[in-house]
Amino acid sequence: MGPLEGIKVIDMTTVLMGPYATQMLGDYGADVVKIEALEGDVTRQIGPTRHPGMGPVFLNTNRSKRSLCLDLKKPAGRDAVLRLIKTADVLVYNVRPQAMARLQLGYDVVSKLNPRLIYAGVFGFGQDGPYAAKPAYDDLIQGGSALAHLMAVGGDDTPRYVPNALVDRIVGLTAVGAICASLVHRDRTGRGQRVDIPMFETMAGFIMGDHMGGLTYEPPLDRGGYARHLSRDRRPYKTSDGYICVIVYNDKQWNAFFEATGRDDLRNDPKFATFAGRAAHIDTVYAELSRIFQTRTTAEWTELLVKADVPVMPMHNLESILQDPHLVATKFFPVVDHPTEGRIRNMKVSATWSDTAAEPVRLAPRLNEHGAEILREAGFSADEIATLVRDGVTGTAPGANKD
Repeated sequence: MGPLEGIKVIDMTTVLMGPYATQMLGDYGADVVKIEALEGDVTRQIGPTRHPGMGPVFLNTNRSKRSLCLDLKKPAGRDAVLRLIKTADVLVYNVRPQAMARLQLGYDVVSKLNPRLIYAGVFGFGQDGPYAAKPAYDDLIQGGSALAHLMAVGGDDTPRYVPNALVDRIVGLTAVGAICASLVHRDRTGRGQRVDIPMFETMAGFIMGDHMGGLTYEPPLDRGGYARHLSRDRRPYKTSDGYICVIVYNDKQWNAFFEATGRDDLRNDPKFATFAGRAAHIDTVYAELSRIFQTRTTAEWTELLVKADVPVMPMHNLESILQDPHLVATKFFPVVDHPTEGRIRNMKVSATWSDTAAEPVRLAPRLNEHGAEILREAGFSADEIATLVRDGVTGTAPGANKD
């Protein structure tokens, strides 16, 4: 009964960016039909598995969906997806628009079949620039959006990528917002539309919103960059027995920190006494904090800072975060029973609604698990489905005998 109940989404995406967006739409209540190639989404093969084709990346990016495999290069496969599109509310794809055109599934084709359709593309670059037809991946866009450069400025001078598919997930989130906004517009006007969500432009705005700095002005006032974010000592602080995450930001927090640590010398230092002074000498401020935090244990600092109401968090690793007391209390990582994979750790929908609770309606599907069911809903007879299987346009149900 989520907020998107009654919305039907045709998910023609693979890997991470598109599937992350469509999983969120499914979590919010939409009926998401995932169209997969006969061999399945490549993320089915990533990571340790209990059974082939059900890897953890796939499991964690494709819940709340039904799976149908189709060979879209065959006319019968294209015709089948067009029958699904005819009654859909949203189509999401993440290949280049030129590829959709080659499949004869471009907006000019499908909008005539279904004028109310939201046709959402998540791909590399805006279609009015010289990069329009270029392929794009998360790593490339991290570099092109200056993120890898910023990692070097604030680190050891070596450019590197963030160890997370950050671009894919940010663009996926942006796509969810754009799709929901398009649905609101359609409800007001009765008209669907094409919406493009390009990775490069999305990330250029995301990164430069913080780091435009003096480049905001013409002529520029500096070379850009947000000094606090780029300080070499802006990192988890080393304590006498580990690490801790602390930010002492506003004047109230700094006064509480001075009081708790007895550092009246810093309270009277112009570099530390005011927000403006700290901003102008941020490297000095963070370097001093790095020295201070090495004088006590993580537990001692946590107790002291909590009492002083100075923001503090543990520095988790991939295992300890599962035992974080807040996430345990909110049941963020429930262990659930998957029909084929047994006990697996799931993640809650983070947003909450007072009236339309959003919960995952199903766990990640096996390849083509719902193929016959989806085709029947689209009006295919048993004989038509059998013909599609015989001709290699779709597959059999998982575990079914192909003979």
